[in-house]
Amino acid sequence: MNKGKLRAIWIKRMKRGPMDGADGARLVTGRGIAGNANQGGRRQVTIIEEERWEKFMQLFHSPLPASSRRANLMVSGVDLTESRGKILKIGDCRIQIFGETKPCERMDEALPGLKNAMYADWGGGAFGEVLDDGDIQIGDDVCWLDQASDK
Repeated sequence: MNKGKLRAIWIKRMKRGPMDGADGARLVTGRGIAGNANQGGRRQVTIIEEERWEKFMQLFHSPLPASSRRANLMVSGVDLTESRGKILKIGDCRIQIFGETKPCERMDEALPGLKNAMYADWGGGAFGEVLDDGDIQIGDDVCWLDQASDK
């Protein structure tokens, strides 16, 4: 089982508001990240890959910070591509992945051409629903679970 790490946490306290960096966050079952504007539904938490973000920034020769992606979590060492239906474990918490986060016009506002570049192959990351209450911290282990045997 490949293990990765949680590299960053951002909380959006209001729609279209700034992404506030945090060292840790509380995940709430069926709701998402405590204090985040998006609560409930299937898009409770959005996740990006550090390695993919860095490739986009190399492609565009840009130092744009990863918070510009407007995702809640950034992970390294795990591939989010085609992860629909999988369960991602971060620390002691599980997130059920429901789909691909498609980039929106805000990406082009941040860096012209970025939206189109991110559109293919899950480049915008993934979104999911929180399955367990708990606290997560930058540096926590991240891995995919075998739904049949792991919790």
